Amino acid sequence: MVESLKLTITVPAKPKEVYKAWMSSAEHTEFTGEQAKIDPKVGGKFTAFGDYISGENLELKPGKLIAQSWRTTEYPDGHEDSRLEILFEEVKGGTKVTLVQTNIPRSQGTKYKSGWKEFYLQPLKRYFAERQKE
Repeated sequence: MVESLKLTITVPAKPKEVYKAWMSSAEHTEFTGEQAKIDPKVGGKFTAFGDYISGENLELKPGKLIAQSWRTTEYPDGHEDSRLEILFEEVKGGTKVTLVQTNIPRSQGTKYKSGWKEFYLQPLKRYFAERQKE
């Protein structure tokens, strides 16, 4: 059995700015505080949080969608990658970011849900809120 999750947050920036930050090695590293390396094209590979997270870009629509294969070093041997979709929608006050992850190994979904909030979505929101003050 596998698990899935869905999270949403509003970030105070335009969709193309949020998309660019997610797909830029330097900005991704800056907003998460952990090393990220991203080849920002379809078929490009990425790693984040050192090499804890890895995957490949499956579909990219600038300012609208990032779809990736995604896994961590904690995935059981032989478990196929998750599918991660990050959707960007312009709303009043910025961008609604919706993160959907499917095919998560059983019993790991709760951990990743809290991890996405703590290590990605909240820092992303702070990153853009602080940039607005400058």
